[in-house]
Amino acid sequence: MRDIQNEEDTREVPLQKVGVKNVKYPVQVLDKAKKIQNTTATVNLFVNLPHNFKGTHMSRFIEVFHKYHEDISMNNFLDMLEEIRNKLDAERAFGRITFPYFIEKNAPVTKSPGIMQYICTYEGETSVNEGKKFFVSIKVPIATLCPCSKAISEYGAHNQRGLVKIKIQYKDFFWIEDIIKMIEDCASTPLYTLLKRQDEKYVTEHAYDNPRFVEDVVREVYLGLKDMGFDWFSVEAETDESIHNHNAYAYTEFSK
Repeated sequence: MRDIQNEEDTREVPLQKVGVKNVKYPVQVLDKAKKIQNTTATVNLFVNLPHNFKGTHMSRFIEVFHKYHEDISMNNFLDMLEEIRNKLDAERAFGRITFPYFIEKNAPVTKSPGIMQYICTYEGETSVNEGKKFFVSIKVPIATLCPCSKAISEYGAHNQRGLVKIKIQYKDFFWIEDIIKMIEDCASTPLYTLLKRQDEKYVTEHAYDNPRFVEDVVREVYLGLKDMGFDWFSVEAETDESIHNHNAYAYTEFSK
């Protein structure tokens, strides 16, 4: 059969990325408590395309990814990209998968179990000349209580939900759960799916005893990630302010 993709293109325009995007696929990832977790990922996979090739073989992206979907661990992710690069005879391969990660979390007093969702992303690149790059991003919902409001009010203080997003350059294996726990400890209080009245009392008072600006949260997470030994990372926090008509935001990054 005629293979149009392999025919020559004479326009002399190289393409930086070609591939498949927004593929929904079941995957298995490592779980610290249960060893394996089944979830569903949104997948983007690309390679570069030299100017003399008309197109790439889109089916080969799915063909290779399918081989890895039952163990898409941090280590295997770059192996998957390298296989795509070789199979499509490309100089570079790029990949990004985003998936919900679920952790069973007990309420602080009654220990009532519930399931929390966190959004995780693996993002990587392999290259003939520049080697491999791999990043892990995690989004963690939190709550903060305003230090200024607490300081100036005779009673009470405004509080709000927020989101911390970290991006880490991968060096050595780590557990997603350990990063999440560290981030939640940097907030005024973690969030929970299920709270009884005793738990709600504890969470409310715990937040009041631990007021945090977004600046405080970002700085504390920065110190936590630095202590874990990462060579590069970024941290951002955004809160949906409860008494202001805007969000509060802070960002920083670290490079060794």
